[in-house]
Amino acid sequence: MDVLHNLAFGFGVALTWQNLMYCAIGCTVGTLVGLLPGLGPLATISILLPLTYSVPTSGALIMLAGIYYGAQYGDSVSAITMKIPHASSIVACIDGYQMTLKGQTGLALFTAGVSSFIGGTVAIVVLSFFAPMLGEVAFLFGPADYCALMLVGFVCVSFVTTGSLLSGMAMCLIGVLLGQIGTDVNSGMPRFTMDLPFLADGVGLVSIALGCFGIAEITKNLDNRNERTPFNGKINLMPTWAEFKRIIPSALRGSVIGSFLGILPGGGPVIAQFAAYAVDKKVSKYRDEIGSGAIEGVAGQAAADEAAARTSFIPLMSIGIPENAVMALMMAAFIIKGIQPGPNMIANHPDLFWGLVASMWVGNCFLITLNVPLVRYWLSVFKIPYAVLFPSILFFCCIGTFSVNNNLDDIYITAVFGFLGYVAMRLDLDAAPLMLGFILGPMLEENFRRALLLSRGNFGAFFTRPISGTLLTVIAIFVVWRVAAVFLQSRRATADALTAPL
Repeated sequence: MDVLHNLAFGFGVALTWQNLMYCAIGCTVGTLVGLLPGLGPLATISILLPLTYSVPTSGALIMLAGIYYGAQYGDSVSAITMKIPHASSIVACIDGYQMTLKGQTGLALFTAGVSSFIGGTVAIVVLSFFAPMLGEVAFLFGPADYCALMLVGFVCVSFVTTGSLLSGMAMCLIGVLLGQIGTDVNSGMPRFTMDLPFLADGVGLVSIALGCFGIAEITKNLDNRNERTPFNGKINLMPTWAEFKRIIPSALRGSVIGSFLGILPGGGPVIAQFAAYAVDKKVSKYRDEIGSGAIEGVAGQAAADEAAARTSFIPLMSIGIPENAVMALMMAAFIIKGIQPGPNMIANHPDLFWGLVASMWVGNCFLITLNVPLVRYWLSVFKIPYAVLFPSILFFCCIGTFSVNNNLDDIYITAVFGFLGYVAMRLDLDAAPLMLGFILGPMLEENFRRALLLSRGNFGAFFTRPISGTLLTVIAIFVVWRVAAVFLQSRRATADALTAPL
């Protein structure tokens, strides 16, 4: 009852006309930001942060939060329609773009919108009821536990890849190696930079994502004149009842996964989308269709993405620890307004905490009413001749890449990865495992080295800690099961070949 009372109090704060206006502005700007390749919520919040000086505290934080979770849906639109992802919509390129190639773009965008609404709603419930308690979960995870969690992420390669497991593991390894480029965190020495100064900070995630997906897809379309993103003038927006029944379970699974991974520092939407996709590919009744344009491949990752974006506020507001760069900027916004996020925030600033929580659900309603009716307008881009469309896409890719660091070298790096992505497409190699390896590799290395430093080189620390030990046991069971499955499948194929009539 206390939670319901607090939520009612929060809605009283969020539903003032002023805060409603700021929430609507944040959601609208966030959606538009998500549509632009490479820009993302981080750059936008950085630009708008100084404007919060002249905006009331609750309105400023509600607006910045709206930009963050509003951008998650905008990310899906560009990934589904044009195969141009942001970091949090890489998985949407797999099944979402396949649905576009089948002429089901409207259904894919509707699925992403509804699933995002479900994921956001579930996360808000988790945020409301369990924020103070779940914030302490982050304290239970040490470096060894995070290392084991990253290894679980690598297990997802067998589910994320649309090709063979061997090629998926190879692409993942390439991603891990790319993640090692830059300056070593511990020693401060450059690694694999080839004495090029612009590689001292490593290769940007935006450059790899836009190159391997966006530019590579454009190059492929130009190389094959018969292959274009189709638009037949018909928009099948509403799913059938059978399709809707496929959306709900996947969206709920993704919501739970995203809500949990959003709490953990280093988790967030990027990891949540891969985890939700891997789970769907394992437990869904239609898992054989995932990877070739299945609704589940869009619904699960969209729900996990949106849920993780909201629950990532839990560590910030309950224990004062930002789990990613966007949350660090949000923390800066809190401090600018004279508020110190942490355990005492709920008690000292209940209007701000519960008003922000309630505004997330209001923003959820804004997003679904804003974006689902606009699907028809998003699809109108396909009416533009491709000869006009592809230079525009390349222009926005270059602008988005440049805006991250204001460095022309990033554009050259994007072009290189565009060529490599095109070569990978022609060789039937999937870029999604490469992105997974690039994201998880540095995190795995950092936590592995930190765990060994704390344990003074004792590898037993990975097995004696309850969390890491349990995760490693699960990984071992999964690997043994996969090897046994491959062995039995090979034996069965050999037996069938021997018994087949000549």
